Amino acid sequence: MDSGKTTIDLFGDCVTLPSGRRGRPSHQWSKSNADKVIMGLALGYKAEEIAQGLHISLPTLRKYYFSELRAASMQRTRFELWRAKVLADEANKGNVGALKELGKIMEKRDRLAAEQALKDQPADAAAEPIGKKEAARRAAAEKAISDPDLTPGVYRTH
Repeated sequence: MDSGKTTIDLFGDCVTLPSGRRGRPSHQWSKSNADKVIMGLALGYKAEEIAQGLHISLPTLRKYYFSELRAASMQRTRFELWRAKVLADEANKGNVGALKELGKIMEKRDRLAAEQALKDQPADAAAEPIGKKEAARRAAAEKAISDPDLTPGVYRTH
């Protein structure tokens, strides 16, 4: 394997000290780095930012953490579900703050669902433009309904 020594840095990561060989030491996959990739994706970081944070190149990130990157679209949802589970466990222990936080999460999800339902509704018929003559006819019909003295004899509304 490596002839260099490994040590732990300030953030708890294993770091290979220089061994006298030329070049950068090869990257070793670790569970802690995989968890950092998942958390970074859940928090909305881009792959480039995650690679910089792990002090590896983007191709190395793609090579060693491809399965985590492939599931990037669901990492935010997984994080939210994990967070709700932790809060529910704390609420079962009697933590009132956790209950309040769960309530906030539920309200937020309900609000998002209502907003999505409003977006999914079809557009109103008012979206189609009306011409000057049609607008005048509609205005006349409204006035005729409100004042019986203005009712025309044969005029029909559409």
